[in-house]
Amino acid sequence: MDKANPLFLATAIEAVVRAGDLQMAKFGTGVRVEKKGAIDLVTEVDLEVEKMFRAMIAERFPDHDVLAEEMDIASTGARHRWVFDPLDGTTNFAHGVPIFCASLALEIDGKAIVAAVYDPNRKELFTAEAGVGSWMNGRRLKVSGKATVLESMLVTGFPYNIHEKTDEFVKVFAQVLKHARAIRRLGSAAIDICWVAAGRMDGFWEASLKAWDMRAAALILEEAGGRVTGMAGEAWDPYDGHIVATNGLIHDEVLEVLRS
Repeated sequence: MDKANPLFLATAIEAVVRAGDLQMAKFGTGVRVEKKGAIDLVTEVDLEVEKMFRAMIAERFPDHDVLAEEMDIASTGARHRWVFDPLDGTTNFAHGVPIFCASLALEIDGKAIVAAVYDPNRKELFTAEAGVGSWMNGRRLKVSGKATVLESMLVTGFPYNIHEKTDEFVKVFAQVLKHARAIRRLGSAAIDICWVAAGRMDGFWEASLKAWDMRAAALILEEAGGRVTGMAGEAWDPYDGHIVATNGLIHDEVLEVLRS
């Protein structure tokens, strides 16, 4: 079976670790930063890492597709598609804040089967195989046992169009803040969700994301025993842009708070 091919996970791991090495080589060195939007940034490192990855896949799996953040290259409709964020947390990176990562998942016929997220600042490698489990630096991951939102630490993010819909997002944030022990905002959706998988956080929600922001981390969380849905509790669609990702125990309560 494709799922059992060990080269897929090995490639995912090699890719994100190489990405992390490239990120750290340029971190804090005054890299070139350009704007994709009013507050949406792209650095030369985003582009360098994506080019490295596309070359790797073209050499090893020339019949596979790549969906990645920076280079808009048309899909061929291949069964295998790599979903890659070369630098999740670009704004942090550009400002010298050491919270960023590379994130990669492989889909076969639309289903994620392997995932890897690498945080080069903490040297933490998160990996997952569908139906097998997830790990951080080889240690099996398991979500927290928090059973209520009141005893939970949640994490979220704001979209790049926050200036257009400030009141809407602040209203939701305030509503959750009334119920949770604490809320954090780290600036990297992939790290946020991986930290839920590791039991450091208990739940995450965000709107207006892209598939490469969350595809890998969502599999890592699910394989750690967590739950992932859309904002209304529907089956999660990674291409719909919305996600609620929790330890599972608080999931329904988080959904109810968001609805309220």
